Amino acid sequence: MQNTRLNNLLDATARRLGQWLFNPWRRLSLLVISLLFGFFLGSAISTTAGQTAEWDVVVAGILVLLTEIASRIFYGRSFSARRSLWLDTLNSLKIGLVYSLFLEAFKLGS
Repeated sequence: MQNTRLNNLLDATARRLGQWLFNPWRRLSLLVISLLFGFFLGSAISTTAGQTAEWDVVVAGILVLLTEIASRIFYGRSFSARRSLWLDTLNSLKIGLVYSLFLEAFKLGS
C-alpha cells in the first residue's frame, strides 16, 4: 500500500490502541465486558426467538454452529502460537452466551 496520510493515521491509531490495551487491567476489563455482553446476548436471543415458536430450532442450530466455529478458531491454533486479544474476546463472548443459554434452560425447567 502507499504511504498516505490516511494509512499513517490508521497505523498510528492502531498502534496506540494496541499499546493502550497492553495494560493487563484494561485487557481484563475488556474480557469481562465481553463475557457480560455474551450473557446479555444469549438472554436476548433466547427471549426473542422463544416468542415465536417457529424459530426455536433454526436459532438453536445457528447458535450451535456459531459456537462451534468460535471454538474451532480459538482452540484450533497450536499452543505455541500467541493468542491475540480479539481471540480471547471472542472466546469470552462465546462463554457468556453459552452460560446464559444454560441458565435460561434451567429457568424453563423449574
